[in-house]
Amino acid sequence: MITIWVPKRLVEIDLCNVAARSPAQLVEISEASYCRRLRYAAKKIRQSGAKIIMLTGPSASGKTTTAHKLAATLRDGGTPAQVISLDNFFRGSEYYPKMPDGSLDYEHPDTLDMPLIRQCLQELSQTDNTVLPTYDFVREQRSDVTEAIDLQGGVCIVEGIHALNPVLTSLVPSGHIYRIYAGLREEYCQEGRRLISTQDIRLCRRVLRDAAARGRSPEKTLAMWDRVLDGETRYIKGFKNTADFLLDTAFTYELSIIAGLLPEVGRQMSPDSRYTEMWDETARRFEHVDPISRELIPEGAMLREFYTSVL
Repeated sequence: MITIWVPKRLVEIDLCNVAARSPAQLVEISEASYCRRLRYAAKKIRQSGAKIIMLTGPSASGKTTTAHKLAATLRDGGTPAQVISLDNFFRGSEYYPKMPDGSLDYEHPDTLDMPLIRQCLQELSQTDNTVLPTYDFVREQRSDVTEAIDLQGGVCIVEGIHALNPVLTSLVPSGHIYRIYAGLREEYCQEGRRLISTQDIRLCRRVLRDAAARGRSPEKTLAMWDRVLDGETRYIKGFKNTADFLLDTAFTYELSIIAGLLPEVGRQMSPDSRYTEMWDETARRFEHVDPISRELIPEGAMLREFYTSVL
């Protein structure tokens, strides 16, 4: 199947600001658009006849939450669907490959138990049943607990950064596999000049989520960012064009949500931090965006993964 890659939308910031004058309506329109994309993706999955849905996307693209929402959309349409996280196949920190500087390479495919993934996906393809491992993130090792899974004639959505790597599905018939790439497809300009990229949006998502929900300082997230991007180049983008479907995870009103939250991050930054300049440069790109309150994010919205906790 040949995937048609539509260009990213380039939207004038002034138009976003005009729309943000009616924030509730802007939120409603953006959320409705995302729901339509999910329904269309579910339709394409059903038409494909595939049982194993491999879903990936770059950091902070919303792939995990989107995988669960896509599964719910499939179930609403009568197709049993479950989500499998590749994170549960981590082998454990003692097995992780190392970078040239000696640090652990958390993005490398060999952090995962590839033979076990292939076995589980083959079993699901052939019998609808398998037993999944679980991973203890506190101890950074595999747990003794396992999880039995039964597709019941439906599909499983396998989500993770390496989901499009063909090694994972080498034992599954090609007709049983459908590949989805989740990514933001909207960028923002001023007087025709691109000012805010999808990468800027993803960085803001990750900084705000990590600081609020994971107890990670903005400096620590920023320090990891170049390595995250390098991992995406090495292990994700090379398989992007093998996807059968591109699922857009952009929300126009998100621009104004970020603009309202950036000062909270700035207050957490140390004046003498080497990453303050990097963050300030990102924040300056949002200076012309009119903020709206994060309280407008609906209950159950995908963006709640990133923006609802208090910093």
